[in-house]
Amino acid sequence: MSSLGFNFATTLTSWHLLVTFCSLHVALWMKFFEHKPFDSRTVMGFGVLNGISIGLLNLSLGFNSVGFYQMTKLAIIPCTVILETLFFRKKFSRSIQMSLSVLLLGVGVATVTDLQLNAVGSILSLLAIITTCIAQIMTNTIQKKFKVSSTQLLYQSCPYQSLTLFLIGPFLDGFLTNQNVFAFNYTSQVVFFIVLSCLISVSVNFSTFLVIGKTSPVTYQVLGHLKTCLVLTFGYVLLHDPFSWRNILGILIAVVGMVLYSYFCTVETQHKNTEVSPQQVKESEAAPLISDSLSKVENGGGVVDDEPLKVPMWSSKYSRE
Repeated sequence: MSSLGFNFATTLTSWHLLVTFCSLHVALWMKFFEHKPFDSRTVMGFGVLNGISIGLLNLSLGFNSVGFYQMTKLAIIPCTVILETLFFRKKFSRSIQMSLSVLLLGVGVATVTDLQLNAVGSILSLLAIITTCIAQIMTNTIQKKFKVSSTQLLYQSCPYQSLTLFLIGPFLDGFLTNQNVFAFNYTSQVVFFIVLSCLISVSVNFSTFLVIGKTSPVTYQVLGHLKTCLVLTFGYVLLHDPFSWRNILGILIAVVGMVLYSYFCTVETQHKNTEVSPQQVKESEAAPLISDSLSKVENGGGVVDDEPLKVPMWSSKYSRE
């Protein structure tokens, strides 16, 4: 879109989310999924926080160099690990930490070129990192806590995200571009690509919530860095973009980190499953014993003897007299 002169990223994102909500509303009307309302305050807070994080990321890009912005994106993974460890008592093994370090090193070598620091940009980047991490952690925890699907959460939070970005977008974009989004010359070509981007965003937003809900915020960020490496590779192979040995080395290191992360995650998941299975077997074996004991208590309050009750002889003697 920037090649067409349309640089209003925040406002465009609000349109993306609005189209996503409309698409999901049609899907709900066609009964592709079930509407499951839950805590409205949680949904509203989550939607507003998501919108603010997107706005802060755009501000960070506007106030910082591209290299520092890439560093901001790299910092999301370690920040997420720290927050989940402190507040959710989630444990990350040394193998996982090592693989993530290799991944971040590779992406940093491949993408970070210049680091121009300034106070305002650094503060905005810090706020963007924190809000993005919290929003992605909430995307995962809300789905598990309220037992809602990614589609149900996206459908209910989209209006708040879209409204937040639509309110701050024109001012934010105007501040960064010195242009008015409503005074822009919307040619047929610009409108076509805006509509196309809105349609594509439906699948992007859906897949984002799905991946975070089914896996974890850290895994989602790993996939995001994989996308970055693929974009660089395809740009070099198909579009013949300028490429250096530093880019190649960084991508190779990042791929090694991704492979290690996937391997260690798979091994740890299998290890947890093997620990859970024997416990489930013990519980299943103990269940019939408990049910038998309960049935005996209900029938007589003690051990049931199959032999007939023997009446003492003296009782029959006195009964004759």
